[in-house]
Amino acid sequence: MGRRRTRSCYRRRTLLVTSLTVESRKGTRPAICHRSLKSPKIEGRNFAELLVGRELRETISRERRKTVDLERRGVSTTAQQRRSSSTPITSMFTGIVEEMGRINQLGYDKPDSFTMKIQAKLILEDINLGDSISVNGTCLTVDHYDKEKLEFSVGLAPETLRKTSLIELEQGSLVNLERALKPSSRMGGHFVQGHVDGTGEIVEFKPEGDSLWVKVKTVKEILRYIVPKGYIAVDGTSLTVVDVFDEEDCFNFMLVAYTQQKVVIPMKKVGQKVNLEVDILGKYVERLLSTGFVDAIKSS
Repeated sequence: MGRRRTRSCYRRRTLLVTSLTVESRKGTRPAICHRSLKSPKIEGRNFAELLVGRELRETISRERRKTVDLERRGVSTTAQQRRSSSTPITSMFTGIVEEMGRINQLGYDKPDSFTMKIQAKLILEDINLGDSISVNGTCLTVDHYDKEKLEFSVGLAPETLRKTSLIELEQGSLVNLERALKPSSRMGGHFVQGHVDGTGEIVEFKPEGDSLWVKVKTVKEILRYIVPKGYIAVDGTSLTVVDVFDEEDCFNFMLVAYTQQKVVIPMKKVGQKVNLEVDILGKYVERLLSTGFVDAIKSS
């Protein structure tokens, strides 16, 4: 009898912990808990009223103390949660362009300081100093913004000017813009770091129906990481490579009608440059192979 009772208590505790983990955020009584259980809110999260076990009691006590401490300091717990949930993942993008911005001003405001002022709207909704913004696929840091003027500015290092096509931009040029990923963001494209590997030159535009073929030439050092049906970021846009032409040092991709309206690539001309960032996975694989990692695994 005692053993059966012990198993019943253990089973009940397991159900409670599982329910707390899976269902407690719904704001209602967890479905698999005992009928007498309720779900009071503590700092925006729901916990069963029944306290089973010392660890659960201590957890709830800590949450209550934390809430009281925040309220004493005048900090809204809901605002605190909102800030923590919206913290961006540093320098990581998806390659899904959010909007096209316009260059209002660019140039050297000091002998060694190249600054770019960009007009935007969506990007400014939750902008902060120090935020990472992808500008034509280049990860740049916001150093000033003005929401009334709908404008933000970024600084460009000499290496950035050498490595990317941003130096070719002019006042009035349109650029692709994307904010850094948040933990809650959807991954619609692929992992883009904003670290441009180099540039490519547009050699051909070829319409087919309402879609557009684009052919780009680049150096062999970049082309080696580009594969058919693989990902590549072109001016910060996540695209799927269709074919690679090794003898021409070229690759191509296709833009559907919707994408053509949302990115700057179709607005460029043959001979103009685009920023390229290859899929980082290819570099990791090459690094592992070159360091003897595979041989070490086989011999172990």
